[in-house]
Amino acid sequence: SRQRYVLGDTAMQKMAQSHVFLSGVGGLGVEIGKLGSALTVHDTKQCTKWDLGINFFIHEDDITSQRNRAEATLHRIAELNPYVHVAASAVPLDETTDLSFLKQYQCVVLTEVSLLLQKKVNDFCHAQQPPIKFISADVYGICSRLFCDFGDEFEVLDTTGEEPKEIFISNITQSNPGIVTCLENHPHRLETGQFLTFREVNGMSCLNGSTHQITVVSPYSFSIGNTSDMEPYLHGGIAVQVKTPKTFYFERLEKQITNPLCLVADFSKPQAPLQIHVAMLALNHFEENFGRRPNIGCLQDAEEMLKIAMSISETLENKPQVNGDVVKWLSRTAQGFLAPLAAAVGGVASQEVLKAVTGKFSPLQQWLYTDMLDIVTPLEKMGSEEFLPRGDRYDALRACIGDSLCQKLHDLNVFLVGCGAIGCEMLKNFALLGVGTGQDKGLVTITDPDLIEKSNLNRQFLFRPHHIQKPKSYTAAEATLNINPYLKIDSYVNKVCPATENTYSDEFYTKQDVIVTALDNVEARRYIDSRCVANLRPLIDSGTMGTKGHTEVIVPHLTESYNSHRDPPEEEIPFCTLKSFPAAIEHTIQWARDKFESSFSHKPSLFNKFWQTYPSAEEVLQRIKSGESLEGCFHVIKTLSRRPRSWTQCVELARVKFEKYFSHKALQLLHSFPLDTRLKDGSLFWQSPKRPPFPVKFEFNDPLHYGFIVSAAKLFATVYCVPFTEKDLLEETIFKIISAVKVPEFRPSNKVVQTDETARKPDHIPVSSEDERNAIFQLEKSILSNEALENDLQMKPISFEKDDDSNGHIDFVTAASNLRAKMYNIEPADRFKTKRIAGKIIPAIATATAAVSGLVALELIKVVGGYPADAYKNCFLNLAIPIMVFTETAEVRRTEIRNGISFTIWDRWTIYGKEDFTLLDFINAVREKYGIEPTMVVQGVKMLYVPVMPGHIKRLKLTMQKLVKPSADKKYVDLTVSFAPETDGEEDLPGPPVRYYFVQEDN
Repeated sequence: SRQRYVLGDTAMQKMAQSHVFLSGVGGLGVEIGKLGSALTVHDTKQCTKWDLGINFFIHEDDITSQRNRAEATLHRIAELNPYVHVAASAVPLDETTDLSFLKQYQCVVLTEVSLLLQKKVNDFCHAQQPPIKFISADVYGICSRLFCDFGDEFEVLDTTGEEPKEIFISNITQSNPGIVTCLENHPHRLETGQFLTFREVNGMSCLNGSTHQITVVSPYSFSIGNTSDMEPYLHGGIAVQVKTPKTFYFERLEKQITNPLCLVADFSKPQAPLQIHVAMLALNHFEENFGRRPNIGCLQDAEEMLKIAMSISETLENKPQVNGDVVKWLSRTAQGFLAPLAAAVGGVASQEVLKAVTGKFSPLQQWLYTDMLDIVTPLEKMGSEEFLPRGDRYDALRACIGDSLCQKLHDLNVFLVGCGAIGCEMLKNFALLGVGTGQDKGLVTITDPDLIEKSNLNRQFLFRPHHIQKPKSYTAAEATLNINPYLKIDSYVNKVCPATENTYSDEFYTKQDVIVTALDNVEARRYIDSRCVANLRPLIDSGTMGTKGHTEVIVPHLTESYNSHRDPPEEEIPFCTLKSFPAAIEHTIQWARDKFESSFSHKPSLFNKFWQTYPSAEEVLQRIKSGESLEGCFHVIKTLSRRPRSWTQCVELARVKFEKYFSHKALQLLHSFPLDTRLKDGSLFWQSPKRPPFPVKFEFNDPLHYGFIVSAAKLFATVYCVPFTEKDLLEETIFKIISAVKVPEFRPSNKVVQTDETARKPDHIPVSSEDERNAIFQLEKSILSNEALENDLQMKPISFEKDDDSNGHIDFVTAASNLRAKMYNIEPADRFKTKRIAGKIIPAIATATAAVSGLVALELIKVVGGYPADAYKNCFLNLAIPIMVFTETAEVRRTEIRNGISFTIWDRWTIYGKEDFTLLDFINAVREKYGIEPTMVVQGVKMLYVPVMPGHIKRLKLTMQKLVKPSADKKYVDLTVSFAPETDGEEDLPGPPVRYYFVQEDN
């Protein structure tokens, strides 16, 4: 379901009907093979020990049994998705092969195939009608390439996959061109050339239903052509973006080799793609000339390849400059293989396969080149023996990064937080790199509190259907050991948050060499980042949303931290919009979600909490009669007195709620603000974005109305512990109950309706004296009727669960939201869209998670090697467009205090005290050690010393022990200090954290 939100149903259906041919099931091929469509995997090679370090689906018994690589990986690829057919082929594929067998496939993917054969297969695919989409991909040592050819013309219906934008209009001019202005503070975020269609425009009504190409004028306005002959604009109107098809044009491989069209990933090196293009062509020619790749670390072979590169450059149209470093390092490492680079490129290639077979998203045109010079350049001085094979599973990696760096990876202690999609991919990368496999050192620690759900299976590739409802961390650990049984791994099911600081203490963090986060919770990321900064530990963060992804490297003393920047806060829907003035389907869905939470979770929880505090109704009655005020008492008694005690009463309650929510609410608003109501400036009250509501008349035969009644009644029955049977759910049973319900008549109220968009929902609604008297009467009545017994004082709160279709939660939200949408004349949403919005589901696809995890693992190698700041790269990618942008990490900022004293976020001052150390001693110690005297000392949110506050001067004589009150096992406390400004009237200057030790440590 998470992938459906990325691709859409049409693309999913096309994907299900397609068949892909994949040749070469090495480290790159197996990454592409995870894509989840009908697949034939082709390979003629046998499994070797080398494969253990590059192919996560090849195991040691495959080598001893001398299995073909396609046959060895077949059933493991097939396990990923039981709904698609996967076949294996080991027939020869060379320059003499009859390629007519490829006509049965919609897409052909080649890896580990000679350039001559790539050209031949590409020519065959391009010539077919319709053309067979062709993709070739390779990873050689530190370089990779990806090439796409989808035929002369390739039409895409949706180039971005983004939801069409809806813009609320505040004005349209009568002019040539007509200028459309959006509502204040709502930028349109459109681009020139896009198309919009109009609806609900008052005055200039001839625009309604018409489509116009726009030109952007400003962030809040755009032009649409001549409107001078149209009627004057009055008010309202919505402009909706129209997706238009786009045709992409491709050239054959043969032609593209001489004049390549490349995607630039690193704008600081715009020439890099062409330089890698030349280097990899030189490698292909070297292999053709000598029947082998250059020997590992061989300078003579590197010189030969450089000569070939020089001559190739002259034959290309733009005669690109040859980069000697790229050619040399490609030659030195060409026999090797960087598994994380294959994960990154494999993720991108898989997305291109999906584009090829679905026509969704913009295809790559036509080359993507990447190099990992940042990883190997610092290894320049290493001898060639460092890179030579040792006969183990890490030889392919060793050929790229050397044995010393391999050993550092083996001895690494890494803490991985989150075992979801990125977490699973990271563990696979750890296993292939040998992270945490050292004999005496090295450990992978993982934690995730979640259980495996069915919706996880399409992208969390370590999990299978029989793992559902098992802990993610334990299952992921077990699956990782299948890839590399020598990995040492500890798994936990704890959240990482302030509540688990005893488990994940400072001592725990200082034992970790690096922390890797694979979370979608921003607050958890911020908390972990703060712990990494406090304990001077590197952190690599990443995340995805649909086809988008990012990676960020945080290194002590070199870079800013995650908390150094803040994303703009999510826009909250104003309370008055939710309660009375919805303008979009998102508003009605959130209203329905809030109704669910209030009726079936929050109120039942408060009800239970109240009766746990006051165990009997008689006691409560006695106390309120004596004038005592019991918090929440009125609402609890109201709930008790109206409690349904049978299925019939649950259905009746649902019917009454229908009338209240979808009829009486509309009538009340129209009573408070009739349709002709005008504001002080003379403008209409009911104009865009405010939409007047109209009462919905209940119709039993309307599926939407009936659906609300049934889903609401079932949920009421659950929270009030009322049993019901299949017979109770029969339509005739419901109809009989509904027909007998006496629906209360509407009585207008003079309550003030909130219209202020800045107003927040009130925490407490005041209870009148009449309500209190009524509560006493209702409770007395319940007690006399024996309806306030122990069982009556309990409810069963429901936790909203979006992924269990049998529980009716999404059914209720969908019905309630769409009824409210109908009441306000808002376009409804289907159940699938409602589930995404109500459940705050983050769309996800395996292609992006694989790419992101590969990029994280590449940065991990640099962190382990202790590389300089300019080696690290952050990345943002969007595989739909596609773009992949590498940027240097942000250099850590230095804050000046004064007199040359400064600090960064990574600095911490340290003061060692003793048992009788006073606050004054602490202040003096800071002054003597660091040359500046603190004027304020704070511990968390507790102010220990602020001179202007009453009584704080007296604290100077108190001991630090007495002020801080540490627990017996606490050795230190982290304090925040501030310093006096240089001139009066300015704010105090902040200082770095000061760690105060209560006693001098032995060391």
